[in-house]
Amino acid sequence: MRLRASLSVILLVAMMGANIACSKAPNDSQISSQLQDKLNSDSGLQGKQLSVQSSDGKVTLSGIVDNDAQRDAAARYASGIAGVKQVVNNLQVGPPPAPVAQEAPPAPAPQQTPKPAPAPKVARKRAVARDTTMVAGGTTAAADAGMAMANQDSMSTPPPAPAAPAPPPPPPPPQKVTIPAGTTLAIRLVDALDSEKNQPGEGFHATLNSPLSVEGDVAIPAGYDVEGHVVDVKSAGKFAGQSLLVLQLDRISVNGKSYAVQTDQYKRQGSSRGKNTAEKVGAGAAIGAIIGGIAGGGKGAGIGAAAGGGLGGGVQAATKGQQIKLPSETVLNFTLQNPLTVIPAQSPDAHRHRMDSSGDSTNQ
Repeated sequence: MRLRASLSVILLVAMMGANIACSKAPNDSQISSQLQDKLNSDSGLQGKQLSVQSSDGKVTLSGIVDNDAQRDAAARYASGIAGVKQVVNNLQVGPPPAPVAQEAPPAPAPQQTPKPAPAPKVARKRAVARDTTMVAGGTTAAADAGMAMANQDSMSTPPPAPAAPAPPPPPPPPQKVTIPAGTTLAIRLVDALDSEKNQPGEGFHATLNSPLSVEGDVAIPAGYDVEGHVVDVKSAGKFAGQSLLVLQLDRISVNGKSYAVQTDQYKRQGSSRGKNTAEKVGAGAAIGAIIGGIAGGGKGAGIGAAAGGGLGGGVQAATKGQQIKLPSETVLNFTLQNPLTVIPAQSPDAHRHRMDSSGDSTNQ
């Protein structure tokens, strides 16, 4: 018996050492790199000068964001990375930078009109009067020659080409709509979730099950990708305790653009069999004591009680508490906690069909 107990202890210590070696936490550089990738994938946080520092599992965020939703989203990304023990959120909420006003070009200087040259003075009036007939005749001949040249030029010169039509004005920018807080957001799971397998901070994928509308007009049709993460999970123990699964959504992707969302938490708790466990373990111990008494009392009774207790534990291990299993295609409902501003989109199927048709026409 002592040799068997020693072998059990040695085996247990070896298993614990293997678990500790497998669960080595990532280093600070890996944590910073993973967090930067998550921040850059969020459309609301892209292009912002955000600083990430990681030291012994403590992550410090600094920089300026546009609103509280972006600040909370950045902290949530940090807390969801494995190995992060503490998040210090020093992000400040500030207005976006004002556009730089362009200086107007200087006004052109006014042009000065040249003064006409003075007419030549006539030296003698008699000469002018005497040559009037000659000048008149010369003027008439010069006028006829000028008209002939003008007619010849008009016949040889082609008419000017018509002016090109002005290009049409550019289309107006797309109008954004705001989905109010309190709107129900129904999703359909793509990844299955299990309280016995998933871990806190682990992400999952889903699709939008119902369209999101604003005053009767569809803003985001059903079918677009949704991402979330596991906030908390507990597996039901073998002898007592309840299983627990808490989920929250993070973002929705529409036409290649990612929007951060702030929703309430979906919480589901399994049943517990703690009382049933106690009854079965107690009954097993009593049966063991009876067996020990039959064996001769004293040491035999102790052996029987231990055997009975093990019998009760084995029964409970076979009937442990209920685990929470959410298979793929399960529909879950969440509620928006903050307004969501988006550009209205078409159905994913319609967008895909339009792209396919464009590709066919190009091939032809």
